Amino acid sequence: MQAKNIDEVISILDKIVEECKATNNPLGYFAILYRQVTINVRDGILNNRFEDNPRMERLDVHFANRYFEAYFNYQVQKPITQSWNIAFISSKKEHLILQYLLQGINAHINLDLGIATVKTLENNKIETIKNDFNAINALLSEMIDEVKDKISSLSPVFKLLMPLAKQWDHKLVQFSIETARDGAWEFANTLYNNPSNFDNLLKERDQKINALGIALVTPPRFLRWILNTILFFETGSVKSKMEVLEKKVQQ
Repeated sequence: MQAKNIDEVISILDKIVEECKATNNPLGYFAILYRQVTINVRDGILNNRFEDNPRMERLDVHFANRYFEAYFNYQVQKPITQSWNIAFISSKKEHLILQYLLQGINAHINLDLGIATVKTLENNKIETIKNDFNAINALLSEMIDEVKDKISSLSPVFKLLMPLAKQWDHKLVQFSIETARDGAWEFANTLYNNPSNFDNLLKERDQKINALGIALVTPPRFLRWILNTILFFETGSVKSKMEVLEKKVQQ
């Protein structure tokens, strides 16, 4: 299932969210966040917030289609990238809502964004898209900060204990959001400047991002008790937590 425009992206994300609610699938947490980011991008396009609004829509669609391809291929056991595979496999075990979100962000920004950026360029120079590239990252980063503030309603001890995991939080959250932006831009430039080596570069990058995906759900032993305690207080079914998260990100 692939989108042709940003409204179709939102429609497909609606379907994924509802499907995940029906099956209590924690992959729905990322879909909820991603849908709201996409709505924000669409609103920005309508209000001419970007340097090249038609191009931003093309970037958004190419970007989203990477996720859709991975998500739907995984459902029917077709080959997907290692980065998305670890994110999807992780959904079979219990983790923090934040960890599920970061798994999706890790695969999508660290791997997919560079690929989508080069595909969007067509015959233009890569420097022409940098400001809009940064803009879409900024929207996602803002959403993550908001979600972290609101997760306390889903896990009463999140704000109390998460500072104790600051080393884990800073190292992985910052890498997956801020440093990821710079890494994705560097990856896009590498692909742009080496089109004949595209497949090998993608494979190498995928292996690196897969390793980070594993790290996101296997923190050092001395921090596991903190995360497990937070997880213990994330009460309710996946569906009920999705519904709360859905309301929070829309506020």
